[in-house]
Amino acid sequence: MAELTRRSGGFDPQQRRYRRFSLRYPVSVKFDLGNSVSELRAISNNVSVGGVLLEADSAVPQHCDVSFVLTIPEHHIIGPTQIVGEGEVVRVEPSRSGAGFAIAVKCKRPILSLQNYLLASPS
Repeated sequence: MAELTRRSGGFDPQQRRYRRFSLRYPVSVKFDLGNSVSELRAISNNVSVGGVLLEADSAVPQHCDVSFVLTIPEHHIIGPTQIVGEGEVVRVEPSRSGAGFAIAVKCKRPILSLQNYLLASPS
């Protein structure tokens, strides 16, 4: 996701490049797997302008390029919307809940449409 700095055995959240927001929405993820394109359904755990942390039942290969569509079903100001992005899977690990996987995607370009959504959201 964002650039991180290690500090005494862990990540220092104060050193994140972009602020993260806890948003849980459905996400469709596509990636190349050999000779075919695979797609999986996930749920966003948190998102930033620079990346997204997903929860999914299946893993995606680390360092794999992905495209994703985060669907916001309804929003009181801007209505339903989709946020589209592309990135690289930088981390895959078992979910803390023990079911499924946590998949961290670092975006190739900042998700500028996310800024519009966040500006329209109440604080």
